[in-house]
Amino acid sequence: MNRALPTDLPIDDALVKEHGIRETEYAHALEVLGRVPSYTELGVISVMWSEHCSYKSSRIHLKTLPTEGPTVLIGPGENAGAVDLGDGLAAVFKMESHNHPSFIEPYQGAATGVGGILRDVFTMGARPVANLNSLRFGSLDLPKTKQLIPGVVAGIGGYGNCMGIPTVGGETRFHESYNGNCLVNAFTVGVVEKDKIFLGTAAGVGNPILYVGAATGRDGIHGATMASAEFGEDSEEKRPTVQVGDPFMEKLLLEACLELMQEDCIVGIQDMGAAGLTSSSVEMAGRGGSGIVMDLDQVPMREEGMTPYEILLSESQERMLLVVREGTQEQVKAIFEKWDLHAAVVGRVTDDGMWRCRWHGQEVAAMPVPLLTDEAPAYDRPQSRPTWLDEAQTLPEIAEPADLGEVLLSLMAHPDVADKSWIFRQYDHEVGTDTVIKPGADAALVRIKPGAYGQKDSKGTKYLGLVADCNGRHVYLDPETGTAGQVAEAARNLACVGAVPLGLTDCLNFGNPEKPEIMWQFAQSIVGMGQACRAMEVPVVSGNVSLYNETTVGDTATAIHPTPGLAMVGLYEGEIPKLNPTLPEAGLQIALLGDLGAHLGASLYLYNWHGLERGMPPAVDYPSELALHAALRALVNCREVPYLHDLSDGGLGVALAEACLGGVGATVSLPGSAERKDALLFGESHGRAIIAFEPAKLDQVKALIGQVPMTLLGVSGGERLSVQGILDLPISELDQAWSSTLPETLS
Repeated sequence: MNRALPTDLPIDDALVKEHGIRETEYAHALEVLGRVPSYTELGVISVMWSEHCSYKSSRIHLKTLPTEGPTVLIGPGENAGAVDLGDGLAAVFKMESHNHPSFIEPYQGAATGVGGILRDVFTMGARPVANLNSLRFGSLDLPKTKQLIPGVVAGIGGYGNCMGIPTVGGETRFHESYNGNCLVNAFTVGVVEKDKIFLGTAAGVGNPILYVGAATGRDGIHGATMASAEFGEDSEEKRPTVQVGDPFMEKLLLEACLELMQEDCIVGIQDMGAAGLTSSSVEMAGRGGSGIVMDLDQVPMREEGMTPYEILLSESQERMLLVVREGTQEQVKAIFEKWDLHAAVVGRVTDDGMWRCRWHGQEVAAMPVPLLTDEAPAYDRPQSRPTWLDEAQTLPEIAEPADLGEVLLSLMAHPDVADKSWIFRQYDHEVGTDTVIKPGADAALVRIKPGAYGQKDSKGTKYLGLVADCNGRHVYLDPETGTAGQVAEAARNLACVGAVPLGLTDCLNFGNPEKPEIMWQFAQSIVGMGQACRAMEVPVVSGNVSLYNETTVGDTATAIHPTPGLAMVGLYEGEIPKLNPTLPEAGLQIALLGDLGAHLGASLYLYNWHGLERGMPPAVDYPSELALHAALRALVNCREVPYLHDLSDGGLGVALAEACLGGVGATVSLPGSAERKDALLFGESHGRAIIAFEPAKLDQVKALIGQVPMTLLGVSGGERLSVQGILDLPISELDQAWSSTLPETLS
């Protein structure tokens, strides 16, 4: 049956609205173009002006973050950020979201999220060395949650394991605000010689543009616009917008790209991620201040009858766009053909500042590059502090529980605290044999072998410290204070493995920015992040914004807790730290570093035991926090302190219980008899850690920590955790509570 091709569809108000383009935005497009766009052009405008690609609600706020520093080689704006590791090496890293796709199709959504972030890193010439993830799910007893977790975990593990890249850490939390919208944030770090970093730019008039990798299909069309809209009750109908990944194809693509990068061919290289061929070509032209002309008939396709609209908007995976030096295209083709990958010349760089596409001998798109990049809409959206915060930030009178042992057991069983090995054991975290500190610790530590990445004159082995952190409850109750606290906690976790922070990447997950209260949360979160990063001298070098994480059922829209996920990269140099995941033996002195702390506001204890999300989250005292980090690094470097652990969810009580999970108990006592015992045990003040060391080393420890307060709590030993006068529990009960939550629920 004959039908009108999509290129011939008439443009009317309904079609413009269907593409998510506002009346004012469309009027701007008409003014610049001086005509009505074609159907293909309308699709291109739709994806390039989507929230996902244009950051139109967030750009003005992101510009306030500190992005420069002595270690920064490449900041935001490229495929990933890069920091200097010394000895001629750089770490390249980024974090991105794949939230909506993972909710719709858990396995492929999560898998292609991993594949996409891997491409962002090796596009820049870096060989990926480690992955992290940050996951959020709804209530654990919800059937949808029980469906999502296995699918997402299998997708992450399946892709990373096939690629041979270890997933060395991450975090997983649960809350009812994620019932209708899970979060899947993926992070990758790679290593490269710092003078061999490649950028995504189109330059050199006449230089050929090559499409390399997998063929184009109809999967993922309008994935970018789908990721820029709220969910509704029809979310399952969006399954066709989810991309399908092939990790084995990506492994070939990685090796082919890294081989080509050893030759003098590449001018620019860009991953085809969100909005596929459209975004990659437009962004390369934008960075290069150039134009591009493409012949869509030359694009390798795996499906018949694809239209220009479909070709340009497809988000088929495992594809790259290259600009190469004229005369090298056959050399480039030969390398990719060796790896059994498509390689086709699909266009040329021009100097007219136009983005043009031809198909069947006709020009089907012709638009100024700036219209799609710098001139994309940018909004300073209205903000309004939620009125409900007035009550939420006040802490009501609560009765102190009679049995704090029972409280501790319930906290150990809470899925935010409970054992996550059911998850991370499905990831290969040891492939490559460079994972020194494994999942489950405060931070991961990954070895960079001397000479393995082309570096010369190496002065010794280096280690990357890696951590992902976010406490949505803290951010929900005060976005500025809560986000600042997450930066501090990430750096504190790195300090527990001896690493000095070099840079941060973020994945900012929020609700609908068109709602003033949500926009206020976002803006305040950026303020807190900027404040903390400046105080701690940790630059933000890359990141991602994921908005519209909100689900409407009937007339009710539910937004996720504001979740600014952070991943921080640090550097440790020296011998492998002598650290244990739990207390290694009896007879060790246990001590608390930092103030006692008794801050109950926004704590997991309040939420879990009293059903309250109330109070202010703890504030960060930056001088004290930084002094603690220096002390922790000194203790790691001295190699005489076999156990360190920061305090976070569940406070001191949970930290002590976690220390005992290896089978060695502890007998401790708490000072501060005037304080509420529940506050001393379960308050979540920042700037604290517990350590354990031989009593004879006390003077040495005191000398290393300087002015950091230290409270001697007790000694390790026995088969119980005893907090004198407060609780006394067998380790076996603590372990049972901690280890059974996920397996029992998901089985």
